[in-house]
Amino acid sequence: VRAQGDTYQVVADVSQFEPPDIVVTTSNCHVAIQAEKVAEDGTICDTFTHKCQLPEDTDPLSVSCALTEDGTLVITARRR
Repeated sequence: VRAQGDTYQVVADVSQFEPPDIVVTTSNCHVAIQAEKVAEDGTICDTFTHKCQLPEDTDPLSVSCALTEDGTLVITARRR
C-alpha cells in the first residue's frame, strides 16, 4: 500500500488474466484480489491471489479499481 497525497494505492500485475477472470473484494479495510485462468478443458491453469489491509484512516466507501491496458490493476482509496 502506497500513500500518494490524500489517497492510498495498491498496484498488482494481472496481465496474464482477462478482465472477467479478475475479482476484487473489500471488507473492513481489507482488499482481496483473486484471478483464475481456466483452460479449455475446464481445469484451472493459473491463479493469482493478493490480500492487503488498508490503513485505518481509509474511507471504505471510496475504494475503487481500474485495469490499465497493460494489465496493471490499480486500486485507490481516499484518506479520511
